[in-house]
Amino acid sequence: MMAQYLALKEEAGDCLLFYRMGDFFELFFEDARVASGVLDIALTARGEHAGEKIPMCGVPVHSATAYLQRLIKAGHRVAIAEQTESPEAARKARGSKALVNRAIVRFVTAGTLTEEALLDSRAANWCVAVGEAAGGVAIAAADVSTGRFEVIACSPQALGAELARLAAAEVIAGEGGDVPATVWRPREDFDSGRGEERLKRLYGVATLDGFGQFDRAMLAAAGGLVAYLDHNGKGSLPFLRAPVIRRSAETMAIDAATRDSLELTCTQAGTRKGSLLDAVDRTVTGAGARLLAADLGAPLMERGAIEVRLALVAAFHDDPDARARLRERLRALPDIGRAIGRLAAGRGSPRDLGQLRDGLDGAWLLAEQLSTVRTLSPVRAEPVEARAEREALGARPSTGSGRTGEGGDLLSQLTPKLRGHGELIDLLKRALVPAPPIETSDGGYIAEGYDAALDDLRDAGSGGRRAIAALEARYRTEAGINALKIRHNNVLGYHVEVPAKNADVLMKPDSGFTHRQTMAGAVRFNAPELHEVASRVTQAGAHAVAAEAAHLEDLVAAALAQAEPIAATADALARLDVAAGLAERAAEGGWARPSLVEHPCFEIVGGRHPVVEAAVAKSGERFVANDCALSEGSRLWLVTGPNMGGKSTFLRQNALIAVLAQAGSYVPAASATLGLVDRLFSRVGASDNLARGRSTFMVEMVETAAILAQATLNSFVILDEVGRGTSTYDGLAIAWAVVEAIHEDNRCRCLFATHYHELTRLAERCDALSLHHVRAREWKGELVLLHEVAEGPADRSYGLAVARLAGMPPATVARAKAVLAKLEAGRAKTGGLAAGLDDLPLFAAAAAVIEEARDPLREAVEGLDVDTLSPREALDQLYRLKALVREG
Repeated sequence: MMAQYLALKEEAGDCLLFYRMGDFFELFFEDARVASGVLDIALTARGEHAGEKIPMCGVPVHSATAYLQRLIKAGHRVAIAEQTESPEAARKARGSKALVNRAIVRFVTAGTLTEEALLDSRAANWCVAVGEAAGGVAIAAADVSTGRFEVIACSPQALGAELARLAAAEVIAGEGGDVPATVWRPREDFDSGRGEERLKRLYGVATLDGFGQFDRAMLAAAGGLVAYLDHNGKGSLPFLRAPVIRRSAETMAIDAATRDSLELTCTQAGTRKGSLLDAVDRTVTGAGARLLAADLGAPLMERGAIEVRLALVAAFHDDPDARARLRERLRALPDIGRAIGRLAAGRGSPRDLGQLRDGLDGAWLLAEQLSTVRTLSPVRAEPVEARAEREALGARPSTGSGRTGEGGDLLSQLTPKLRGHGELIDLLKRALVPAPPIETSDGGYIAEGYDAALDDLRDAGSGGRRAIAALEARYRTEAGINALKIRHNNVLGYHVEVPAKNADVLMKPDSGFTHRQTMAGAVRFNAPELHEVASRVTQAGAHAVAAEAAHLEDLVAAALAQAEPIAATADALARLDVAAGLAERAAEGGWARPSLVEHPCFEIVGGRHPVVEAAVAKSGERFVANDCALSEGSRLWLVTGPNMGGKSTFLRQNALIAVLAQAGSYVPAASATLGLVDRLFSRVGASDNLARGRSTFMVEMVETAAILAQATLNSFVILDEVGRGTSTYDGLAIAWAVVEAIHEDNRCRCLFATHYHELTRLAERCDALSLHHVRAREWKGELVLLHEVAEGPADRSYGLAVARLAGMPPATVARAKAVLAKLEAGRAKTGGLAAGLDDLPLFAAAAAVIEEARDPLREAVEGLDVDTLSPREALDQLYRLKALVREG
C-alpha cells in the first residue's frame, strides 16, 4: 500500500494528498503533520517506513468538504486520490489480498473551486494565467464556478494593475518567468502555438477569428490557463464560455497602491465591510454582488457604455414600484450561473437542476414583468455650461455610442436573454420533484409520473415494504414477543431482532428462524419468507435508483446543451440586479446621476464620502458635504488645514465619485459633471513594505514616482502629505518639486493636501493652482473642526490644538508651545523655510537649465565600449578626451 501511496504522492507534487481508504481520506508523512496542525485533528502513526513510524491523520469522506475549505483557506492545494474499483472487484480480479486500485481524480486548488460550500456566493473566484510572447504580456482569467473566460491584452507596466483588479485566487505562470505567480507550470504549457491549438480543440473550431484578434501573448496566456485547468481536472475541463477579449485601455487604470488606498472592494485589513463596495452594495443576489464588484474594480472609459448603464439605473430609480417588484422577484431566484458551472464540472446534483428549473422559470416571468418598464435615451443632453467650456477648448462632442453589447437601450437587450428556455424548463418541471436533494445514492429526485417503468419499480419496492411491515406484525403475534422488530443494515440486510431475554423462542429448531448474530442486548435472526420479500424490495430499490441515475444523466446533458444561453440569462439577471441595487442606493442616499463630458473637468456640488457618511450616520451626526471644481484654469487644488479636519476624506471622496460615475452608478453628490478619467492615482496615508525592504518614506516616494511617470492630461490624482517622511528641508523640497511637476508636466486634475504652508507661495507663479483649506476654529481654548472646504490657505496648522485634543499631557503641550514661539520668532527674522524660493525658476525652466548643464567629458567616457577598441582606436580616443579637457 505504501508503494502505491508514494507513487501517487509523487504525482501530487506539492499538494497535500487525500488518500481514500474506505470511509476516510488518510494523509501520511509530512502531509499528515501539516493537515493535523491546520485542521486541529489528532496525529497518529501507522506501521513503519525506513525504520521510522509513519505519521498519519484522516478525515471522514462524508464531511471532507468542510476540511478542504479550511485547508484551501490556509493556502494549501489538495490532490484527491479515490478508489477506482470496489474491494470486491479487486479481490475477484487479483485474489483475496489484492490492493484496491486508486488514482488522483482531481486537484482541489483555490482558483478551481465549484462547490457551493467552498465559495463566497458574493465574490468572484478568478484563476489567472500570465503569458509572455513576442515581447508582449497578456492575462487569461477564468471563474470556473460560472464559466466566465476573459483574455486581457495589457502592457508590462499595466500588468500589476490588472492583477490587482482581478484579485485572483491563483496566478499561474511558466517556470522562470518574472511575474508574481503563486503556481509555476512547465514553460511548454505557455507556448503560443500550443495555446492556439488547445483553444481550437476546446471550442471545436478551425480558426479563432470568430472570437476576436488574439496576439501571441494572449494565446500563450489562454493556452497556459486551459492546460492548468485540464491538469487539475485530470482531463475533465470545467465549463468555459467563449473567451471575451478585453484591452486594458477600455477601463480606468487603477494600480494596486491606489486600490488599497481607496479600499474599493475590500479594506486594507482585507475585509469587505468598510469598503466602497460594502457601502454601495444593495444587490439581492450573489451574481449581482459579483458583477457590482467587477464594475467598481474596472470603471469604463467609453462614455456611451457608461451612459447605457446609467440609463438603466435611472429607469429603476425613477420607478420605485417597478424597482421593488424586480428586487422581490430577483431575491427569490437561485444562482443559476454557478449551478450550471457545477453541472459542467461533473460535481452537480439534482438540486442544481432544480435551481436551473426555478431560476429559468423565474427569469421568464421577470421578462414579462419588465415589459412595463421604460428607459430614457442613454445619452443625456450636455449641460449648457459644459458645452460652452468644451467648445472653448475645441473638444468634440461625444456621440455616446457604446461598445457592442453596451449600446442603445440596455433593458431591451437584456429582456430577450431572460426567455428562450421553455423546452428545458418544461422538461425539468416534469422530471424533477419540487425540492430535489443533493445526494443521489438513495434516489427520490425524479417526479412520479415522469417514467411509468420507474413508478412500477417504486410500487414494487413500496409494496414489498408493506409486506415486510405485515410480516413483522405476524412474527410478533406468532412468537408472542411484542419487542420483535424487522430491521435493516448494510451487512445483514433485512433481519429480525429481539431482546436477548426473548431469544430462546426463536432459537428452537422448529421456529422457522435462523440465528445470525448475538449482541450484548439483542439477538438477530433470518427467515426464508423475510429473505424472499427483502430480495424483491432490494432489487426493486436498486433498479429504481439506477433508473433515476440514467434520467439524471440525460437531464444534465440537456442542461449542458444549453449552457451558453443559460450563462447569458445569468448575466442578464446579474446586470438587472446591479442596476436596481444602485437605483435603491441612490434613492436612499439622495445621490445624483453624473453628467459625463469629453473635456477634463471635475465639478462636484455637495460631494460626500459614501463610507464615512454611513459611519457618521450611525453615530447620529451629519456628514458635511463639500464642493470641488477642477477645470483648465484651476486643475490643481492645494489643500491645507489641521489634522482630523477632513482633508484626506475630501480627497478620497472625489476619487470615489470618479470611480462610481464611470462604473455606471449615481454618485453621492447634489450634482456632478466630470470628464472621463483614464488613470486614477491615490497617494494618501502612510504604509511600509518591510518584506521588500521599503520604509514608509520609500513606499511614498515609489508611489509618487509612479504618478509623475504615468499621469496624463486626463488623469485624476490625489496626494496627501508628500514629503512628510523625511527631514523638513528635504520634505519641503520634494513636495515643492512634485507640485511644480504636476502643474507643468502632467497637467492633470489633482488634489494635493499638505501641511507645508510654504507651498502656498506657488499660487503666485502657477496659474492653474488654487488654494483651499479645511476650516477650523478655536473656541474657548478648544479646537472645533468644521470639516468644510473653503477658498484660500489655512491661517495656521492647529497642530498643538490637535495634540491637546488627542490627550497629550498638558506639560508637554505647554513645552511645545514655548518651542513653537521661538521657531516662529526665528522665521520672522529669516523668512522661514521657503526663504529665497521666490526667485527659483519653475519646474520646466529648471529642467531646461539642468539639461544644459551637461558634462561632455563624462558623456564621452561613458560612451566608450572599452572591450571592443583596438589599440589604435584606444589611442585616438585618448587624444579626443584630452581635447575635451582643454576645451573646458
